[in-house]
Amino acid sequence: MGSTRHGHCIILRVEQRIAIIHANCQGEPLASALLSSPEFARAYLPRVYLNYARQVIPEDALAHCGLLLYQHLGPEWGELSSASVLSRLPAGCPSLCIPNMFFRGPWPLWSGAPGFDYRDVFLDRLLEMNLPGPEILRLYLTMPLERKYDLAAMLEETIARERAREAHTPLKYLDFILEHWRTRPLFLTVNHPGPELLARTAAAILRHLGMAPPAAPPQPHADYTGFELPVHPQVAACYGLEYGGPQATYRCYATTKTFAQYAAAYVDCRLSGIDDFIAYLHLR
Repeated sequence: MGSTRHGHCIILRVEQRIAIIHANCQGEPLASALLSSPEFARAYLPRVYLNYARQVIPEDALAHCGLLLYQHLGPEWGELSSASVLSRLPAGCPSLCIPNMFFRGPWPLWSGAPGFDYRDVFLDRLLEMNLPGPEILRLYLTMPLERKYDLAAMLEETIARERAREAHTPLKYLDFILEHWRTRPLFLTVNHPGPELLARTAAAILRHLGMAPPAAPPQPHADYTGFELPVHPQVAACYGLEYGGPQATYRCYATTKTFAQYAAAYVDCRLSGIDDFIAYLHLR
């Protein structure tokens, strides 16, 4: 802390401390929301390091860290594991394990298989059958999903997985999701919580730090909110969602699409041999 003399008054200048945010794609919008608190902005200079990209946290940043906000990573992450990062903090440096929200509720057919973004297990199965594109699309949109998939069990599975993830952080969120996810979209994609959840998380972090949450946190950057994973209308009907009907439209980067239009784009992209679905959607 330095000081500046003006006449007979001495104004104290508090040096900002580094706030390391070790997180996935949720880190940047959380940093923006935290900075909307004047109290936090005066105290901390956030630096976001993307865990999924395995960005190395410089030792100098760790040595001067005044606050660590991190999503839990197990020992398989080596020097990026939470235990390793925590062990290299300065003595007395506060730390907080923050939520790493992931929810497949509206998208039970989502698959994390590599090679194509936003993979869908049913669409991929139909594509493997080498059917014509229009027939793939017809089957995908009209075949009763509940005859092929236990959607109730798939929902219970994602809830159980998220409950285990939530156990690592003192900032609880899953009960709120389960109370409200049927009435309005809380997630943009399986791992992109929407503005409401991000604002709640930022407010919870600030309260944990003894700071007042801002009255109106800023909206996440357009790069984060530019895509909404469409919801299959049959899934919406099965789960009793108040959104996700056949006529609902979704932001797909440069355009908006209904679910059927999005599925048609998925099929066309795959049949055209294009692996970069995000780039394809940007152009269509």
